[in-house]
Amino acid sequence: MSDHERLFEEYEKLAARADLAFQKVQQEHDACVKCEAGCSDCCHAVFGVFPIEAMYLNRHFGALGEEVKQQALKQGEIADRELLEMQKQLEQCGDDHDGINRVMAETRVRCPLLTDEQKCLIYGHRPVTCRVYGIPTRVGGKARACWKAGFEGGKTYPVFDLDAVYRELYRLSGEALKLAGETDPEKAGLLVSISQAIK
Repeated sequence: MSDHERLFEEYEKLAARADLAFQKVQQEHDACVKCEAGCSDCCHAVFGVFPIEAMYLNRHFGALGEEVKQQALKQGEIADRELLEMQKQLEQCGDDHDGINRVMAETRVRCPLLTDEQKCLIYGHRPVTCRVYGIPTRVGGKARACWKAGFEGGKTYPVFDLDAVYRELYRLSGEALKLAGETDPEKAGLLVSISQAIK
C-alpha cells in the first residue's frame, strides 16, 4: 500500500466514525433528525474541506463520466463567483462580528456536486461535515445543529466532536501535503472549497 493509500484509508475511518455517530443519534432520537432524501439544505452551506479531503474528493470526482464532470465544473464556476461576492461582503464588515456571522449565515452557495435532482454526485465519498450535518456537533467548542432538526434547547443529546475530527484531518493533510512536496506545514489548515477541490 502506498503512503497516499494509507492516508486515504485513515480518512475513510474518520468518515466511517461520522456515519456511525449519525446512525446512533438517528436511532436514539429519530424524531429530531430531519434528514431525508431530497433535502439539500446542507448542500447550500458555506464550508471548506481540509486538503486531505480535497484530494480524496478529487480522486472520486475524476472517476465520474465526462459530461457529468463538465456540468459540475460549470456549477463550480458559479459557486466561485458567489463565494467571491461573499468575500467582498465580509471585507465590508471589517471587525463587525455580528455582520460577519450574518453574512455567513445568509449566504447560500450550491455545492457543485449537487445535481438538479437534489442528489450528491459522490454521496458515498462526501466530506465528514456533510455526513454529520443533521445531528448535534461540536465546532469551536460550541454545540450546533441543523436549523431544520428537532433538537430542543435545555435538553441533553449526544454531540459529535467535529473539533477532534478536524485535528485528525489537519494531521492527515499535513502528511499528504508533505508527500506532495509541500514544505509549509501551515497549509494543512487551509480549507479548500468544493469547487476548487474538484478542479
